[in-house]
Amino acid sequence: MMTKLARIFSHGGSQAVRLPAEFRFTDVDAVYVRRNLAGDVVLSRHAPQPYASYMATRNSLGALPDTFLSPNERDQRTEDRDPFADFGDGRPER
Repeated sequence: MMTKLARIFSHGGSQAVRLPAEFRFTDVDAVYVRRNLAGDVVLSRHAPQPYASYMATRNSLGALPDTFLSPNERDQRTEDRDPFADFGDGRPER
């Protein structure tokens, strides 16, 4: 996942964000803005879907077939490792 730094500026009584070119929204004139559980601001062209909607879709698909995973695939061992060891320092590119 690419991360870049976006500049914030004031425009009238509002704040605006100047998005880098590769993050620009095309074919829309408005986006949804929300704050996630970590407090980060998330911009999306899609309206947020409630978890109940996901579960209704999942339930409409029925049970997974017994052949979905082989017995070996179902019997996976656990690993004792840091899942973020190779993630980087978390700072955005400039």
